[in-house]
Amino acid sequence: MAAIDTSGAKNQGAGSKITFAVGIAVLVMILSYCVNAMDRTIFPLILSDVRKEFGFNLQDAGLMSTVFTFGMAIAGLPTGYLMSRLSRKSVMQVGILIYSLATIVTIWATGFADMLFYRAVSGVGEAMQLTALLAIFSSYFQNNRAAAVGTLNIAYAVGAIVGPALGTTLWTGYGNWRAPMVWFGIIGLVMMVFIALVVRPWLSEANAAPSAGAKRTTGGATTLRNPNTVVLAVLAVVLGFALYGFLGMYPTFLREQLHFAPQDIGRVMSFYGLGALVSVGAGWLGDRFSPRVVLPLSYLFGAGVCALLFNGPTAFVAQAAFSFALGMAFSGMIFVNLVGYSVKAVSGELAGRASGIFVTCLYGAATVAGYLIGWLAGQVGWVTAGNTQLVGLCIVGAAISLLISPSKMARPAA
Repeated sequence: MAAIDTSGAKNQGAGSKITFAVGIAVLVMILSYCVNAMDRTIFPLILSDVRKEFGFNLQDAGLMSTVFTFGMAIAGLPTGYLMSRLSRKSVMQVGILIYSLATIVTIWATGFADMLFYRAVSGVGEAMQLTALLAIFSSYFQNNRAAAVGTLNIAYAVGAIVGPALGTTLWTGYGNWRAPMVWFGIIGLVMMVFIALVVRPWLSEANAAPSAGAKRTTGGATTLRNPNTVVLAVLAVVLGFALYGFLGMYPTFLREQLHFAPQDIGRVMSFYGLGALVSVGAGWLGDRFSPRVVLPLSYLFGAGVCALLFNGPTAFVAQAAFSFALGMAFSGMIFVNLVGYSVKAVSGELAGRASGIFVTCLYGAATVAGYLIGWLAGQVGWVTAGNTQLVGLCIVGAAISLLISPSKMARPAA
């Protein structure tokens, strides 16, 4: 299909053909992000075998499992600038190439240092793809930005569910931990080919100038140095510490404090992914209500759930319900709307950089979140650690959210 300009003149009258083309391209990009999520889940799954083969201690293994977030943190801002010079489609493909090759190359690591490097590089590629996708979806679906980002979040949830199941099948089928790493890398490379075939510039490079029939927008800061972007960046840091404090150490809390069996821990964590499936609905609310309402209520909801998590009933059913509710709060509500509001805070041409700031702040905090709550648990116990890092930070996030100025954000023009 020939490339089509984003102007109203060419898009108008294309009708269902354009709608079908958009649908196929969006589906491929969503599937590519599912693969991104699958790639993140595979290494923790095989970590026990890797640790035995290389003789890593628990601390080294834990760092190996989470170091990809460091790669994501350092790649966010540079990727935003890169998209001002290259197409978003190209940046997305390069990101997939980097993390796919890094995943494959990991099987040839000879020790701790080079394997740690490969895992960090995989995070760089994952951040590049995520940043480009956030900019593409937020810009093309500019009248429903948060809902569009919510769709990406559902893709992540699906990948997080499929990845462990497929990885375990490959792992047991081939009898070694290297097989799923190779296959997941190959799947990523295949997605690059599909993106090259079906994603067109009129979709991936759409900006603030809407196509025919779309609502035009007005407002939004013309610089990244504006109060709303600063507040949203701080809120991303708060989310990073709370979210990855939970994801990084909650399974250990279940095992060592509540004495759950490994199978039950896996089931409880799967409920978190199910909770994230509310992303589209939560994004729809974010598009229609003020951030000074949506974000404070979301953070307070998260604070309440975290309080129950560490201070409430300890039975399996209760913890599974709390995990599901926290998936709704953290991934379904706060993450999605922070991304949408971060892009709305600036004019269209700054969308890539704004999403880059979000990624850097979120994953920069995530890099040390697990270590922080682990240190706190060792000093004052799990309950106080959870109340401090998760409950306390969510309350702080709710208060900071009140500093956002909705009137200064981009909005549909009259």
